[in-house]
Amino acid sequence: MKGKVIVSSFLTNLFSFGRASAVTVFPFIFVRNKVMSKDEHLINHERIHLVQALELLVLPFYLLYCVEFLIRFVYYRNVEDAYLNISFEREAYAQQSDLYYLRTRKIWNFRRYY
Repeated sequence: MKGKVIVSSFLTNLFSFGRASAVTVFPFIFVRNKVMSKDEHLINHERIHLVQALELLVLPFYLLYCVEFLIRFVYYRNVEDAYLNISFEREAYAQQSDLYYLRTRKIWNFRRYY
């Protein structure tokens, strides 16, 4: 899944509450600036999220993402630690440098990162 990359500092800030360099809102990837749109690892990270969202039929992905974030936030009591420990993020960060990962990724592979 490629996803349309849109350069928009405003929308990236809006959808990430000002915290991210890029954010995926199916089927789009929003990035802060043009330089970030050329960052292969960043775009690969976001494409992994597109595949995660698609395999969970989009809306359930975002619901699970939010629920897991809240659970992790209660556990860690820290926004960044909660975010970094969401299973979807753990998979995306672990595999973002493997630009061929999505070609061999098994369905629902994020479950391995719980």
